[in-house]
Amino acid sequence: MKKLSPALRLKTLAAATLVATAAFTTAAHATEGGTGSWPNGIEIYGMGILPPPGTYGQIFTGDYRADTLRDNAGHKAADIDLRVTTIVPRFIWVTEEKVLGGQLGFHALLPLNDMRLNIKNGPHDRKTGIGDMHVGAVLGYHPSDKFHVAGGLDITAPTGSEYDKNDIINLGNNYWTAEAVLALTYMDPTGFNADIRMMYDYNFENRATNYKSGQELHADYTLGWAFAPGLVIGVGGNLYKQISDDKCSYSNCDAAAAVDAAHGNRGSSFSIGPAVQYSSPNGWQLSAKWQDESGVRNRPEGQAYWFKFTTAL
Repeated sequence: MKKLSPALRLKTLAAATLVATAAFTTAAHATEGGTGSWPNGIEIYGMGILPPPGTYGQIFTGDYRADTLRDNAGHKAADIDLRVTTIVPRFIWVTEEKVLGGQLGFHALLPLNDMRLNIKNGPHDRKTGIGDMHVGAVLGYHPSDKFHVAGGLDITAPTGSEYDKNDIINLGNNYWTAEAVLALTYMDPTGFNADIRMMYDYNFENRATNYKSGQELHADYTLGWAFAPGLVIGVGGNLYKQISDDKCSYSNCDAAAAVDAAHGNRGSSFSIGPAVQYSSPNGWQLSAKWQDESGVRNRPEGQAYWFKFTTAL
């Protein structure tokens, strides 16, 4: 495994994205290491629906590939070969309790990641292991039989293994993140379906690098139509915008010059692609989506697919 200088490391780290934080690193943010607390675009239909009291299990599988790193102006900064594959078990518990008129629920997930990154004419690395744990509490509301709302607070804990500030990729971020969440779903079993999961992330300092990633606004979304009982087909993706600068707590910390040169290293992107979900009469659901990124700044540009299986336990 080869090492990089601090300034170059920040740029190439921005290529190591998708699955390795909270629940798996996401498909590229600016921020330190090019990662954030939520894997952008992972959710599909039914984002705002909290199910009846009980316990539920989900398995996510995803794959992200990128061959280009974009700079602050959207120009190609480097040719890369990045692939991140993840398997993520998620546990959901919806209680019988009500708080502020809403159902009270909790969830937790822990990713298992395989990350590979090659920089053209540069270093390469591969890591496999556990990413950052993601836990949260949620309140669910059902204003009508078709309209549903869920809101809560998620916490990302730096549980990722093998963190090394000198490596070009890492399985976790090595810092805590607090994420406020608001999700809305309109679901018509015989017609139009729409979902959005809006998130605001506050990132704490990485004590290994004295680097503090900026605050982030992002959203997963889907639009679709129910063509048959239990079958919804449409499009989905995500929108991402970093709203404050990355910072270092002292002048000579790792990659401080690169942060200044990139105007705070703020990232942005948009993705869209086909999405499908089947809900079985037996109570389980299977969802799939593919999404392609555009409008990318300070991060890799690529494509991702996600599969999600949900069942009562």
